[in-house]
Amino acid sequence: MPTALIADDEPNLSAELAERLAELWPELEIVATPRNGVDTLAALNAARPDIAFLDIRMPGIDGLKLASLVPDVHVVFVTAYDEYAVEAFDRSAIDYLLKPVTDERLLRCIAKLQRGGFAAPGAQALSDARLPKEPTPIRWLTVGLKDTTRLVPVDDVLYFQALDKYTEVVTAGERHVIRTPLKELLQRLDQDRFAQVHRGVIVAYAAVDRIERDLLGRLRIHLRGHRDVLPVSRAYAGLFKHM
Repeated sequence: MPTALIADDEPNLSAELAERLAELWPELEIVATPRNGVDTLAALNAARPDIAFLDIRMPGIDGLKLASLVPDVHVVFVTAYDEYAVEAFDRSAIDYLLKPVTDERLLRCIAKLQRGGFAAPGAQALSDARLPKEPTPIRWLTVGLKDTTRLVPVDDVLYFQALDKYTEVVTAGERHVIRTPLKELLQRLDQDRFAQVHRGVIVAYAAVDRIERDLLGRLRIHLRGHRDVLPVSRAYAGLFKHM
């Protein structure tokens, strides 16, 4: 049975979240509900929960610091402040919930946690440690805009295109440039959802509307609801031979 801790300096909000989790995920056992950072750290070390629902602004130790102190716990931040989202995902947070949290949003978070599973300490963990680890696909991209930083969900990306040492990120309505080279980015994407179709192009499978062959026999990808047409090089044409 998976276990969880809920840390919030407002006990009524903590109790409400515990009640809703009991309804939406009855198998989850809440093992502690501390109200400040110091007590939370003690409870994390004593109870060793699989999941920690952490408020960010708490007395003593804030939630971001706590997340860095317990790297083996699946952390979900539950906060009223959106300005910490970038730092939260840098700490490998599973999710970032903004108060007030709707049931629909909480269900999506639960689905993420259930898909991820829960690693237990002991023999199995030691055995797993000997195996080569597959990197977890990235879920967000950080994009700098003058003096601000934005989070772009990878789910929103139609395609990536190489721009020298940089990469252009194209969504349905925006274009951004990030510093990560295309080759490095490919290794961090979910290979079941993205494919390299050209030396300089990675496309989301879900964004593909159709593939056409021009008069010279070259394949071209047409996107759903977007006018850009992407080239497919011969080296990657085999991806679409059954389509």
